Amino acid sequence: MAKMTAAEAAIHVLKKEGVDVTFGVPGAAINPFYAAMRKVGGVDHVLARHVEGASHMAEGYTRTKAGNIGVCLGTSGPAGTDMITGLYSATADSIPILCVTGQAPTGKLHKEDFQAVDIQAIAGPVTKWAITVLEPAQVPRAFQQAFHLMRSARPGPVLIDLPINVQMTEIEFDPDTYAPLPVYKPAATRAQVEKALTMLNEADKPLLVSGGGVINADASDLLTEFAEITGVPVIPTLMGWGTIPDDHKLMAGMVGLQTSHRYGNATLLASDFVLGIGNRWANRHTGDLASYTEGRKFVHVDIEPTQIGRIFCPDYGIVSDAKAALELFVDVAKEWKDAGKLKDRSSWAEECQERKRTMLRKTHFDNVPIKPQRVYEEMVKFFGKDTRYVTTIGLSQIAGGQFLHVYKPRHWINAGQAGPLGWTIPAAIGVRRADPDANVVALTGDYDFQFMMEELAVGAQFKLPFLHVLVNNSYLGLIRQSQRGFDMDYCVQLSFKNINYTDEEAELAEYGVDHVSVVEGLGCKALRVTEPGKIAEAFEEAQRLMKEHQVPVVVEVILERVTNISMGTDLGGVKEFEELAENTEDAPSSIAALT
Repeated sequence: MAKMTAAEAAIHVLKKEGVDVTFGVPGAAINPFYAAMRKVGGVDHVLARHVEGASHMAEGYTRTKAGNIGVCLGTSGPAGTDMITGLYSATADSIPILCVTGQAPTGKLHKEDFQAVDIQAIAGPVTKWAITVLEPAQVPRAFQQAFHLMRSARPGPVLIDLPINVQMTEIEFDPDTYAPLPVYKPAATRAQVEKALTMLNEADKPLLVSGGGVINADASDLLTEFAEITGVPVIPTLMGWGTIPDDHKLMAGMVGLQTSHRYGNATLLASDFVLGIGNRWANRHTGDLASYTEGRKFVHVDIEPTQIGRIFCPDYGIVSDAKAALELFVDVAKEWKDAGKLKDRSSWAEECQERKRTMLRKTHFDNVPIKPQRVYEEMVKFFGKDTRYVTTIGLSQIAGGQFLHVYKPRHWINAGQAGPLGWTIPAAIGVRRADPDANVVALTGDYDFQFMMEELAVGAQFKLPFLHVLVNNSYLGLIRQSQRGFDMDYCVQLSFKNINYTDEEAELAEYGVDHVSVVEGLGCKALRVTEPGKIAEAFEEAQRLMKEHQVPVVVEVILERVTNISMGTDLGGVKEFEELAENTEDAPSSIAALT
């Protein structure tokens, strides 16, 4: 047997579980762990500027590739509490990340020692497991259990808290014979799949709703294959966007109150049956449940037993990992198709495609200041199908969901349920670190950007370039829009006169923060655009600067101060604030215009 510190044993476990990089901030109580990482070798490290940022980097890293698990490190007390937002975001979207915190010595945990906090109790509600390990010999097995739990059933995050004396104590551990624990995932039975497929086959206008669980299970190809065999159109959720390419003939659009398509909502309301796979029936997807469920039957397939019936009672439920279920769905559907048992869905699919061709929102505006819709039009025209978009919350994200296109799984990387401001920049860094060859495009409004813009320095320091589209209206735009219901515009303006601007730049001075100067001060590059015709030029120059300097490049687009983006409270009542497209010339970046 080999003798080593408990922290060194933990590093060996990380390596055996496939970890080769961590994100974090060192400090006194976690320094033994860093010393072990340095001694053992084989695990790289990215130094964050804020521990919350490190947790979001870990999220971005996990979300980028199947099998990835991001790891973030921090010292005791405030580092652990800083990670809570990242843990909440990860647990809400079923994302496995491992947070490791240093802690005060075990003998001082009850003595209000410097930066000692009961992080196990604090993190418990937002993790699958949170533990303060009090015995050194338990450390490697705690890490083994963490990876088992993160990967099993519904994926999610774990926090391991390590008192400093526990990390430094020598234990017996043999890394050469270590093996990860088998992963548990429930699987559908053939009888269950046959019953669900019978219900689908009896319907006249069925739909498949594809959720983030399909992406987590790495089952997007199976989902598309099942749709093609049955001929049933697909509605991806926000977290499932990319499970079927946007330009696929069976992609029927997204549904919801905000990040949705007019044609997607209309198609859902026209349907009579919905088979949901790996989705949560999130409230921004369903809106008013009465109108969402009226007149249609539902089958719900989800890996988490308590998710079945949580929002509404389906007509039939199946507890299963999405991949395991879809493998059976494909097999049974093939058999039924060969036997001539499946209905012909071509007329229904064509009806859905006709809505997709005609129910469009206008994007082609030439206004100055720039209307946001034009920004997304230019993004679609400039960035290719391999682009990985990273975003979190706000009108920028909502409009992105309405106007951008996603063609592959894990190419729309979005903190869907939690939507924490500031998430985008560190998550994009995690995405770039996970896929060094990726074309990563981050998207934020100005307030999201200002929350954690210091993390741009991480991209500069570690040569992690990505293109960041910053749409700036100097407003908390989504909150301002929601305040319309209270007949107010209160405490949501970010505008002020920036005294550092020259007289010639007086109009820009009213937008407040000089993002270009801040970005350049952090070691990155930035461009500012004020005319719609120059957006594509800025993107091209940004890509050149990224290649030359290997740093993040921000393209700030100055928007009109007030734009209301389409949204509502139920699928049939989404309000369209702007004029609608009359033809594809009004919406030249729509799928209808591109195909």
